[in-house]
Amino acid sequence: MNCKEALPLIHEYLDGDLPKTESLQLKEHLIACQACHNTFKQLEKTDALVKMLPSIQVPDTLTAQIMSGLPPMKKRNSWMDWIRRHPAVSVAVVFGMVMFGSFASMWDDDKNLMVQGANLQDVVIQGDTVTVPQGHTVNGDLVVKRGELKVEGDVTGNVVVIDGSVNLASTAHISGEVKQVDEALSWVWYKLGEFVGRITP
Repeated sequence: MNCKEALPLIHEYLDGDLPKTESLQLKEHLIACQACHNTFKQLEKTDALVKMLPSIQVPDTLTAQIMSGLPPMKKRNSWMDWIRRHPAVSVAVVFGMVMFGSFASMWDDDKNLMVQGANLQDVVIQGDTVTVPQGHTVNGDLVVKRGELKVEGDVTGNVVVIDGSVNLASTAHISGEVKQVDEALSWVWYKLGEFVGRITP
């Protein structure tokens, strides 16, 4: 034990709060270290003098008087306090902002046609035009990015057209929703929804 460790233990010992094992270590240190022994003796005398003082009656209004005499507290930054009290929400907001930024930057990354779906053998692709011919069925969702989608047949799921156009013939039948995503903000919401859909059962 060194002198730095001994000083707080001396206070605990004088208050009667020091456990027996630490009390023995402190006594060994006080025997070996004259400076700490002298400090202990002075504190022991001070403690004895304080205990000999008569008890003083404190008026009930003392706390109110002291508080009224203090300078007014500076108004703390409530925004920072809120962040300290809600760290999980703060992390979620930062995560959302990072996701938003990454999805927004992906909006202009790729200029090529992209077609996504579970079964695409019934889809005809010519240039930037994707066609579901009459009499053919696409089972599941169909996503077309940066192209024109012509639906003449059936889609047994949702149709999503990102940064493109969709034309439905009178013979078309879509069992799900038809969504068009034309702006970067809509794209971000679409990608966030897709991400949440993947992580939730």
